[in-house]
Amino acid sequence: MADGKDDPAVFTSASLPSDPRLLATVTNAYLGTRVYRDILHVNGVYNGAVGDTHRADIPSPLNVRMTVPGAESLAETFTLNTRTGTFSHVLQSTDYTATHQIYAHHSLVHLMAFSITIQRSAHTTQPITVQLRTPFAPKSRDLDLNQGPDFQGAHYVYGKTLVPEVEGGPRPTVHMLWTPVPQDLTLRGEERERSWEFLTAVAESEEEVKRSYSKGLALIAVGSLHSSHAHAWTMLWRGCCIDLDGPLPLRQALYGCLYYLLSAIPPRGNLGFLFHGISPGGLSNGTQGEDYWGHIFWDQDTWMFPNILLFYPEAARAILEYRIRMLEGALRNAQEQGYKGAKFPWESAATGREVCPEEIYGAQEIHVTGDVLMAFEQYYCTTQDQKLFREDGGWELVGAVAQYWCSRMVWSEEEQCYHIKGVMPPDEYHYRVDNSAYTNAVAQRSLNFAADVARDFLIPVPEEWVDCAKKVKVPFDAEKKYHPEYDGYSPGEPVKQADVVLLGFPLMHPMSSEVRRNDLEMYEPVTEMDGPAMTWSMFAVGWLELKEVQRAQSQLNKCFSNITEPFKIWVENSDGSGAVNFLTGMGGFLQAVLFGYTGFRITKTSLRFNPAFPDDINKLKVTGVSYFGNKLKFTITKEEIRIKVTESPRDPPASPLEAVLEESGQQFPLREG
Repeated sequence: MADGKDDPAVFTSASLPSDPRLLATVTNAYLGTRVYRDILHVNGVYNGAVGDTHRADIPSPLNVRMTVPGAESLAETFTLNTRTGTFSHVLQSTDYTATHQIYAHHSLVHLMAFSITIQRSAHTTQPITVQLRTPFAPKSRDLDLNQGPDFQGAHYVYGKTLVPEVEGGPRPTVHMLWTPVPQDLTLRGEERERSWEFLTAVAESEEEVKRSYSKGLALIAVGSLHSSHAHAWTMLWRGCCIDLDGPLPLRQALYGCLYYLLSAIPPRGNLGFLFHGISPGGLSNGTQGEDYWGHIFWDQDTWMFPNILLFYPEAARAILEYRIRMLEGALRNAQEQGYKGAKFPWESAATGREVCPEEIYGAQEIHVTGDVLMAFEQYYCTTQDQKLFREDGGWELVGAVAQYWCSRMVWSEEEQCYHIKGVMPPDEYHYRVDNSAYTNAVAQRSLNFAADVARDFLIPVPEEWVDCAKKVKVPFDAEKKYHPEYDGYSPGEPVKQADVVLLGFPLMHPMSSEVRRNDLEMYEPVTEMDGPAMTWSMFAVGWLELKEVQRAQSQLNKCFSNITEPFKIWVENSDGSGAVNFLTGMGGFLQAVLFGYTGFRITKTSLRFNPAFPDDINKLKVTGVSYFGNKLKFTITKEEIRIKVTESPRDPPASPLEAVLEESGQQFPLREG
């Protein structure tokens, strides 16, 4: 394992990909960059008005390349170690090893750092010099940067973004301190080994940036800056892991997906900053014209969130708090379109107002509002955290979404049910359609959840919510026993991505296994082969539900054409187009294993499981599943399932956990250990 050859969590290569977009990313919840990129981004800091708003480019002091001039026969390796959240570049000769490490500190989120270490291997005494090449210049097209006085040996710039998202909207100030980088570093003749550390601190106030930089210096002084970061990653992995006894490419894919997704979530404990959600390409991407400008879509709530929730409910809560802070913008969106309640934007940034550059999506792809509420529902069912709803704004959001859906429906005298007209379903090849099956089903689910929460809180449930939920049309063809994608859909029409198949999962819309099978059979052959990466994961989950394991596997295998070498960066479309570091696709893939192989389903009263996995997997271990404040470890083989409670809440719930076998009704109480 030591050389990383057989470790599924360590990705090593002798060369870098020719496309710089496919370089590894180093990010935490607040700061992010791609290695060897000249810019970095700060969570929630955007520049530009409405449709032009994008992540503000901040010049990156980390963009440094290490070389040894005139050296012969150097062995060179580039490694992403997902266990320690560290990228390294190693140059090795017979006489010495030079190592360049780059990372975004996981727990001290205002810090990014790199180090250079030179170590002699032979008994030589001549000086060894490495050169550091950096094109860094403290300029930005998105910030009005000013130079401040040096601080503790660091250079200092600060400046405001140039253009607010909406008139009178926020224009944050970014402050940055960084250790100046010399042109070269030399290990002197009498030295065996030496390390040099370079620190970058970024924050939205002078006080915070100086505090963070000083903290970084103090850790460097005691030699524990990198080890404190690596320890934070160790704790992160200890609390959450999916490992299986199966093919190496699958294990590597799982570690890669988890690394890039975990890189984006807030660390445990008090954040000290407002978390602004996760965009499809993460913090390393999202400059103007790239990766959807760093905006937040349903990708976060539908594709990434369930994985985060299952392991780290605190981080999941931070995502929901972002949506709660955007509620005012969502209320304005609905009002501007002539509806009541809250309509979440198709693309969201700093204010919750619609920032999608093309009007059609903001006007028609309204399922996002239901997708947001579904994340709230899953959170409520797995945590029972009533405080989020009673005191922290959750209930206002739930009520406003229910109100929106009621005002968006029109009664059809002819069909005696409610219609939702003129929408774009998740399948973006079609628009201005009536009664999208997915949109209407997610609206129904929003209304049912809103009514459930009201009953739990002893709040009177508006009659309208119950009526609209009961009578909204979800298109169904009784003859062919399948769900048409919308009114007037003809079988065989091409579909861009997973749409109707989402009714089965994650919506868990009631249907027989015959109908579930028919939906899969109907849409699998007509779905775009090179479409977005999360599509095939959802077909896989559907086939696993029906215990059609080989069919599921053939769907999941399609995802591998979206994974690039050597750092397992996902591309949105298998032809390499679209977003890179596509967290949405990774989220779908993780759900296929986390909810597909295990059969986990989050319901109102339980966490259900019903495993099914292919022949080449003998054992699946899922560590750190969170449920009602407990942490559980599932070990699943073809013969048995073991559940271990590894942590219990300090205040035990009224009814302790128990495992129940559905067919026999047999109960097994679960206690810690």
